[in-house]
Amino acid sequence: MSSLQQRMAEHGFESNEHYDYIVRCLHAAPGNDIRCLNIEGESGRRKTAFANALAHALTINHILYHDFAQAEIETAAPIVIKEDDESDARPVLPIKALDKIMSDACALSEAEPTVLILDQLQIADFKEHIRLYKFLIERQWNYNDVSFYAHRKNFFLFLIAEEPLYHSLQKHSLKVWVRSASDSIHAYQHDDFNLDADAQPVIDALNQCFRSLNVFPTQSEYYKILHDIRHHVHTASELAQSIYGWTEGLDRELLHSPALHNQLTALMPVIENYIGVEEIVELSSAPEPSIRN
Repeated sequence: MSSLQQRMAEHGFESNEHYDYIVRCLHAAPGNDIRCLNIEGESGRRKTAFANALAHALTINHILYHDFAQAEIETAAPIVIKEDDESDARPVLPIKALDKIMSDACALSEAEPTVLILDQLQIADFKEHIRLYKFLIERQWNYNDVSFYAHRKNFFLFLIAEEPLYHSLQKHSLKVWVRSASDSIHAYQHDDFNLDADAQPVIDALNQCFRSLNVFPTQSEYYKILHDIRHHVHTASELAQSIYGWTEGLDRELLHSPALHNQLTALMPVIENYIGVEEIVELSSAPEPSIRN
């Protein structure tokens, strides 16, 4: 596990994928535009978890979040500024949530690294997409005749949408794809889980099952499955329940297909042979191992 993977896992996003390269590209993006990451992927809030974990993993000082799916909070009445001459009293429009968080992020970026995450952007009015595009190239946010400037060195914008972004906005963003489940095969070994060599046949057989399922667990997910195998699993049905229960993004129908049932049934003698010769160690009392590089 890379240090970035480890830090992201500590903040709630675990994956077998490596994102070090995309982070280097984002940091070194050419030009004077605000650096923007367009986080694409299958529908669901995993993209949100990715954005939050990545921002924390990069040790960003300020992380701000706005969800367009949340209803706009309306001000009951406009604020009125009264000047010396009462006849010159003028109304000041309430600040929209997007304007407030954009101006806050700009101000914070003047001194320290700041990430602004804008989620569910497909819900926003199209004119807001255009404003965001202009912000990327002009590095300033305007509303109510006030301008706020973003420090290009410190400001990062993360965009999340369930639909393609406005074309010009997309062209000025670096895209990254976040899968709902990992298909990157990691050839786990027994010592990844602090187990003896006689556990390897079980791990090898499990690896083959996951190849058939076209999904591969993260190490913590795999660890929990092995724990169940050592302490609870007695049948192929129970093994299937543990695999489904601990593995994110798994196709349940495929797991319960005749072909996979046969694979899991064939795996049971391997498990029985392992449990029969292994001096059972209480994994629940041992610390979770860290993924090896």
